[in-house]
Amino acid sequence: MTRLFYDRPASRWFEALPIGNGRLGGMVHGGVGTEIIRLSESTAWSGAPSDHDVNLAALQSIPVIRRLLFAGEHAAAQRLAAEHLTGRPTSFGTNLPLPRLRLDFASGVFSGYRRELDLDTGIASVEFDQNQTHFVRETFASHPHGMIAMRLSASRPEAISFTAALDDTVLPGTFTSSADGLAFHGRAVETLHSDGEQGVDVEIRVRFVIDGGTLRAADDTVTVTGADEVDVFVTVSTSFCASSVVESAPYEVMRAAHVEDHQRLMRRVSLDLGTPIDLPTDVRRERLARGERDDDLIALYFQYGRYLTIAGSRADSPLPLALQGVWNDGFASSMGWSNDFHLDINTQQNYWAAESTNLAECHTPLFRFLTGLASSGRSTARQMYGADGWVAHTVTNAWGYSAPGRGIGWGLNVTGGAWLALQLWEHYEYQPDERFLRDQAYPVLRSCALFLLDYLTTEPSHGWLVAGPSESPENSYLAADGTPCSIAMGTTADRVFAEAVLRICGRAAAILDVDPELRSRVAAARDRLSPFRIGRHGQLQEWLDDLEEADPAHRHTSHLCALFPERQITPRGTPSLAAAAAVTLERRQAAPGWEQTEWAEANFAAFYARLLDGDNALEHVTRLIADASEANLLSYSAGGIAGAEQNIYSFDGNAGGTGAIAEMLLQSDGEEIELLPALPSTWRDGAVRGLRARGGFTVDIGWRDGRLHEARVYADRPTRTRLRYRDTVIEVTVTPDSPLEPQFAPR
Repeated sequence: MTRLFYDRPASRWFEALPIGNGRLGGMVHGGVGTEIIRLSESTAWSGAPSDHDVNLAALQSIPVIRRLLFAGEHAAAQRLAAEHLTGRPTSFGTNLPLPRLRLDFASGVFSGYRRELDLDTGIASVEFDQNQTHFVRETFASHPHGMIAMRLSASRPEAISFTAALDDTVLPGTFTSSADGLAFHGRAVETLHSDGEQGVDVEIRVRFVIDGGTLRAADDTVTVTGADEVDVFVTVSTSFCASSVVESAPYEVMRAAHVEDHQRLMRRVSLDLGTPIDLPTDVRRERLARGERDDDLIALYFQYGRYLTIAGSRADSPLPLALQGVWNDGFASSMGWSNDFHLDINTQQNYWAAESTNLAECHTPLFRFLTGLASSGRSTARQMYGADGWVAHTVTNAWGYSAPGRGIGWGLNVTGGAWLALQLWEHYEYQPDERFLRDQAYPVLRSCALFLLDYLTTEPSHGWLVAGPSESPENSYLAADGTPCSIAMGTTADRVFAEAVLRICGRAAAILDVDPELRSRVAAARDRLSPFRIGRHGQLQEWLDDLEEADPAHRHTSHLCALFPERQITPRGTPSLAAAAAVTLERRQAAPGWEQTEWAEANFAAFYARLLDGDNALEHVTRLIADASEANLLSYSAGGIAGAEQNIYSFDGNAGGTGAIAEMLLQSDGEEIELLPALPSTWRDGAVRGLRARGGFTVDIGWRDGRLHEARVYADRPTRTRLRYRDTVIEVTVTPDSPLEPQFAPR
């Protein structure tokens, strides 16, 4: 059963149900006396492009800061970096929430209430009995038709009456009504993240089609009286880019097209972990938080992450998934964060569910975005570092911001853009397509490699190539004199992403048979990169030297990206380093005040999956759902962490959790596919269908009593690979017209 359901209306945002069409989002409350749909749209951005964001003193300061860091004068380097290396955004902006659509009905006693979100159809619905009448409302966000549609129906004629309005907005603008609906004309401007003047124009139109009854417009409201049935259509457009053509169609036609379009993606993957518990979803989540087992709720959460990916990111979406996807609760945009694109894990994590769970098309907006970011990042690379290629740091926006963030301690993540660019290679690995590699991926990766080749510098003690000055997101260490510092040379995270980009650039150039000289340069640079190092506690070092952490309970563990999403550390290939990574995880969790955020729980689940530790992976997936997700199963960053005063919705936990669960069931590296690599001991029987593996494979798996029972492997084209189950590895050939059913000897 792939449904979230509830026995009462939503009273707050974290109880409402999300719908989306890849650009336009809605949070449906399902009220009886009042129905509310909170609207948002991915391009409703304040701010504007700027070419004055780089501190021009950086270029001359970087050599000085490097010398100070190599000499061990960390505090002095920190002060100079804070003065000269941080960005100076003038009108960065943020995605802003839109007005809400509100329908007010006559109040009264009701019964038989049920509210649900059907993940299979992408339709949110509510039904209840009132005044001897059965009322039904269903709402969806149509991707084919580019709008939100709602139908209100009743079991008897002339039973539907309400007053409708668009209201409750932070945007300046005007509300009007007309003979067939409502409208809002305004601008996405604000003064916290931009100058209060720059931002896109926003237009919302709500059209009512009534069967029976009357419709009367007055001022900025519409009143419907005595209708048999009412259809409501909501469109949103902005001046950010040309909107897709919205075709007017009858509700039934629109609904059928929406369901077909949604199911084409949603039905590719199924996951069965046990019998559903027939209780409201919020009750099930509360039971899980009390320690009661509910494997099917975990399967539902997995599919929910896929649903949200589909609803938030389509092939034609104008922007990729932001910090809050396409659903804006108004909190991130009204505090220091900004509802933007964080490049120190969050935006990457937003797409963890795309390739492995068979939603590759949903990845596409990120690739277009990367092409634009690489273009704007070229001037930052030149102005700030005197380097070829492109660079982006910790945050970016709809306008292609690529300078460092405005604050030291978090803003100087020099390989943030490089990390994001790895998504291009991941897409190619899952769906090898030489045209995509040549036309989209390689130009961005090549330019990123050119920057790194210029940026990396020689560490004087060993002759290693290291990055810096930069920060290990968003962590800090204690200098020799006890001063907390973040600026460093040769952070492990930078090493991970530099190695990945250089390696991938070389491999891509070889596949495409281009750039022989560049291949030689990247190979030589890779050979000189600093090694991974194990510290005095047995941990994987986060910095080049074995420094004590200023905050041992910090949420970020960016150096462990060598384990996931990268495979530079693996239990079988580098067992001592894998053990050191496990020590890092244990120490973080054991530290008093460990910052348990939604994305960190998803991250830890993925780490443990790569360590082939299914039970620990499951523990963190469970914590993600029970302790870092709300009644509507949307993940949140907890109040009190990273400057947040309250729980703030963040998309990354949902997508990251789904990606981590997929990693527990299937792993691949382009040469080997591993079945059930991190199956938890409590998942005794189950099945998954439709997961993707690198190399162009689709895999179905069934297991009984904790052991592999059956598997089928499908290939996009004739190819060979290795299949692994536990310690058994077999070489196989798979063709599109002949799926493979491998046989592993029972153990």
